[in-house]
Amino acid sequence: MSIYLDVIWLLNFCFDLLLIVLTAIILKRRIKWRNVLLSALIGSLLVLIFFTPFANISSHPLTKFFVSCLMIITAFGMKRLRYILQNLLMFYFVSFVMGGAMIGTYYFFEVSFLFHDNMIMTNAGGFGDPISWLFIIIGFPIIWYYSRLQFDQVEETKIQFEHIVVVTILFMDRTISLKGLIDSGNQLYDPITKTPVMIVEMEKMKRILPEEMVQFISEKDPLSLIEVNEPSWIDHLRIIPYRAVGFDHQFLFAIKPQEIFIEKNGERIKVKKALVGINKTNLSSDGHYECILHPKMIQKGKIENAS
Repeated sequence: MSIYLDVIWLLNFCFDLLLIVLTAIILKRRIKWRNVLLSALIGSLLVLIFFTPFANISSHPLTKFFVSCLMIITAFGMKRLRYILQNLLMFYFVSFVMGGAMIGTYYFFEVSFLFHDNMIMTNAGGFGDPISWLFIIIGFPIIWYYSRLQFDQVEETKIQFEHIVVVTILFMDRTISLKGLIDSGNQLYDPITKTPVMIVEMEKMKRILPEEMVQFISEKDPLSLIEVNEPSWIDHLRIIPYRAVGFDHQFLFAIKPQEIFIEKNGERIKVKKALVGINKTNLSSDGHYECILHPKMIQKGKIENAS
């Protein structure tokens, strides 16, 4: 029996490359091809160790797990533990799906194969297993197509991140800094003073609001503010009417802050006139931003030197 190590290595390199790219497409990860190729090279070198005296070590589950982690970190970087685990689990999911599909294809075409030393062995010519090459030949055009299909969505996410800014709110001598999204669709104004209104998550505002105010906003209807006039903080509260899709005549609690600063493209913008609307639910499910800015806040703000 002749073994062509160069063909075996090339086949595994292409297959590892296919798995990494598929993982990136499913998770919508932005990749650097240099890192992806290096990751596939690391994975493909493992198969060569099978033909050395260290074969027992290379086939151990811990060794495979270590190599998988190294491949994922090399391809996608090491940002945080959750990020790495998400990439690793998706990589294993893609690997198991592709492996199961290959075994199913063997059975479908009645190709004889056997397991030997933790490897699938088939009776193939010098160019390697035709089923594996078939997966690679068909797989790469498919992932190219889907990567092109996802291009617009990736660009849309990129544009969104370009509009993420740092917002600092000063209220009753307490300061909070948030990630804000500049949204041209936010056209919310105070109908009386025509002051633009930004929207902030309630959970974030709890850091600077008095405890009684937090409890009042959480439990009371905005219109009940008309009947309250005792607490000192009541002068800082406003009622903002708004319309949402499918809902008319809605009301929102808002506060009048002391100051608002926006850091954008190395500039520090001081907003003199704006209200902070308080939203009781999360604005971004993935945590990319914590507040939504009114575009007039950028246009009417005064640019200062960022410190």
